[in-house]
Amino acid sequence: MNDSENKRPDPDELLALLIREEKKSKQGKLHIFFGMCAGVGKTYTMLKVAREERLKGADIIIGYIETHNRKETAELAEGFELIPRRNYEYKSAVIQEMDIDAILARQPETVIVDELAHTNAPGCRHTKRHQDVMELLNNGINVFTTLNVQHLESRSETVAQITGIIVRETLPDDVFETADEVELVDLPPDELLQRLSEGKVYTPDQSKEAIENFFRKGNLTALREMALRIVAERVDKQLHDYMQQKRIRGPWKSGLSLLVAIDYRPQSMRLLRWAKNLSYSMGASIQAIYVETLYKLTPKEREQLDKNFSLAKQLGIQSRIVTNQDIVKAIVDFAQKENVTHIIVGKPRIRNIRSMFKLGNFVNRLIRYSGNIDVYILGSDKQAKDYYRKKVSIPPFTSNLAQYAITSLLVVLTSIILYLIRDYIGYQVVSFGLLFLVSILALFYGTGPILLAAIESSVIWDYFFIPPQFTLHIERPVDVLMLVMFFFIALLNGILTSRVRRQEKKIRIREERTHALYQLTKDLTVISGMDEVTKIATCYIKKYFHLESFILLKNENGQINSPVQNDSKITLSENEMSIASWVFKHSAKAGKNTDTLPSGNYTFYPLVGNSGNMGVIAVEHVTPFTQGEEQFWDTFLPQISGKYEREFLREAAKKASVLNESDKLYKTLFNSISHELRIPVTTIMGASDTLMTQEYPEDTKQKLYNQINLASVRLNRLIENLLNMSRLESGLISPQPDWCDVHDLVNKVANALQQELQPFKLAVIISADTPLVRFDYGLTEQVIYNLILNATQYAPEGSRIRLKMFYDNGFLIIQVMDRGKGFPESDLPAIFNKFYRGKDALAGGTGLGLSIVKGFVEAQKGVVTAENRENGGAKFTINIPVEISDLKVDTKD
Repeated sequence: MNDSENKRPDPDELLALLIREEKKSKQGKLHIFFGMCAGVGKTYTMLKVAREERLKGADIIIGYIETHNRKETAELAEGFELIPRRNYEYKSAVIQEMDIDAILARQPETVIVDELAHTNAPGCRHTKRHQDVMELLNNGINVFTTLNVQHLESRSETVAQITGIIVRETLPDDVFETADEVELVDLPPDELLQRLSEGKVYTPDQSKEAIENFFRKGNLTALREMALRIVAERVDKQLHDYMQQKRIRGPWKSGLSLLVAIDYRPQSMRLLRWAKNLSYSMGASIQAIYVETLYKLTPKEREQLDKNFSLAKQLGIQSRIVTNQDIVKAIVDFAQKENVTHIIVGKPRIRNIRSMFKLGNFVNRLIRYSGNIDVYILGSDKQAKDYYRKKVSIPPFTSNLAQYAITSLLVVLTSIILYLIRDYIGYQVVSFGLLFLVSILALFYGTGPILLAAIESSVIWDYFFIPPQFTLHIERPVDVLMLVMFFFIALLNGILTSRVRRQEKKIRIREERTHALYQLTKDLTVISGMDEVTKIATCYIKKYFHLESFILLKNENGQINSPVQNDSKITLSENEMSIASWVFKHSAKAGKNTDTLPSGNYTFYPLVGNSGNMGVIAVEHVTPFTQGEEQFWDTFLPQISGKYEREFLREAAKKASVLNESDKLYKTLFNSISHELRIPVTTIMGASDTLMTQEYPEDTKQKLYNQINLASVRLNRLIENLLNMSRLESGLISPQPDWCDVHDLVNKVANALQQELQPFKLAVIISADTPLVRFDYGLTEQVIYNLILNATQYAPEGSRIRLKMFYDNGFLIIQVMDRGKGFPESDLPAIFNKFYRGKDALAGGTGLGLSIVKGFVEAQKGVVTAENRENGGAKFTINIPVEISDLKVDTKD
């Protein structure tokens, strides 16, 4: 039982696998021809394979190829359709690059793109060619490409150590790792050197220089070993992934997780590359952590930290920032929470005053507290050692000269004041005054100014106040002890106060960001409508990021449009709108400070929701985001995207509800109208046919004429009801109030229903003091007409139908009462609904009359209610707000 349960696939894993396979099935296939260096025959092999595929019927074109004037390679390239390159001007020179738009318009099955790690010319859509390739893959186009081992980001530093040459053009390891196929193009070093000497790789002059530098036999052997090892590790990883997907048991290591600790030093870049290589070899997941302490980074250190985070992102390493004064405790706690199996750190080499105060060695404490977690310690190379030797032996201070001058001046001024009153307070009390000043200064300034204030106040107290005065000599040992104690207390008090202040500042920033997210979520919850969301979003971005923003949302056609935002200072040009369209299509950021279309003035971010892209937001960056600001932005933006998505879904649900109601309406209308139309039409056709075919006495003809007339009236009434309902549904009804006499209104309705009212007694009750009132005569006439007509259909013949009208406190009250059966209690809440017919409703009718009554009354801002009378019958009451005239109505006539 246990074995069968263990073999049973995890539903979540299966679902994730299906999603990955579905996503990958929509993308093109990436085939990389991989080699140890230039000249091994990658491009030649790629073209040879492409020719073989074309013979099988594949649609293969060349998007970009570099033959390097090699005859054999150029001959293989002949016969392929070649996409013309696109020209870009840069510094008075014309540079040719691959035309990605032409390839996308051509939509081939496979495209050949040489030199995957190439850096594009300024003005291109993407900074790197591998980004062009990823866009082609996302559009379902297969790509053949070439790559050298030194261009992998994680191996570039190792290659630099081997060859002594720094590689500038690199690409993220993720591109290589996610390739569908990697084909190793191998050549022994001796054969490659022979090719170089024969001029088959470079010109003779270039070949000689290359052999003396990069292409030394030892370098080539090391690069070849590295390429072979990478491909072998990739095969192992593919086998491991395949066995896991197919749930095949094997002896692989599972559940390995690496955590690399980085800081603001250049050593962290090497640490990240080494850790990435280790994770690839071990088949382990990897993430990086930076512990933010109270130490204030210099601008140079901040820039290096951002570079470290950027490299981690390129390597596909997820980064986290935690705040803690104890770095070891923060790393261990995070590792335990994330179930990390290996911690990777660099060997600390800085020795300064600050490190002397630390309790215990960093590495020893990390090993001691790590428990079952393995710790890897990476040393520094010679360059790193030289860098650390150049480090000053005191901790760096970030305060400017003005802060040092202000603290020094305040100490001097305070000392002058204390000197004037020294005879009254004594020199011992002076120390307390200076100590208090240092403590106050620590609330506003950093460690450097506080250290200066502590030294300066100690010297001044010794020279001007401690006997003997005006000399640094101290006679009494107790005064010596007091001076020493004063200095250390002032220094420690100032430093600790400054540290608390910095900690409070960091906590306040985090608290402000947390509060901002809470407030944003709260405000987005209570509002509705796209315009309100846009207003809130731009306001909060301005408030917390100090950025001007412009939001473009998708329309019904699934394309972004440019709504007018009068309060935005951003205006988008045609070129910037094309960038926004690209961002919307690919759900990736682009524009300024990015690697995609960086020539724009704004940075564009996609508003991605769970069900797709909602739009694009453009912001005007003065400086790029720091890592902390970017994390805050990445948390901030989904709140806005989620609200837009909910608004889109709400509108979609509303439209779906309208469509559903329309469908119901159509079915009900068809069923009802077909019956209602058939009866009068059949009557008219039958009576008219009878009159046309045979001769009848005059009284018989009159009866037939009456039938035609009644059927026509019934048909006209049905059409009027449909037209009125159409006007209500479209919102085109606009009341036209005018001064009216209610007596004229009642008389007109009674005359119109004269034939229907013959079997009944209509009792009209109008208060004698009813004034002229101002309301819509036509709408009110139709309301009373429908109510009285409805009463004639359900009241017994010979019964009394009452119509009562009077004015009361700004309202015209209209009541229509009959003595029919009334309504079942279950029908009362729904009798004003469109096409609703009660359980006891008579045959015929569309169920529109009462819904039209409600619509016309509400159009005049009135209210209509229905209830049953005590002794049987129904009662309708209408309240319509009206204006009255001072003129009295003459009722004698």
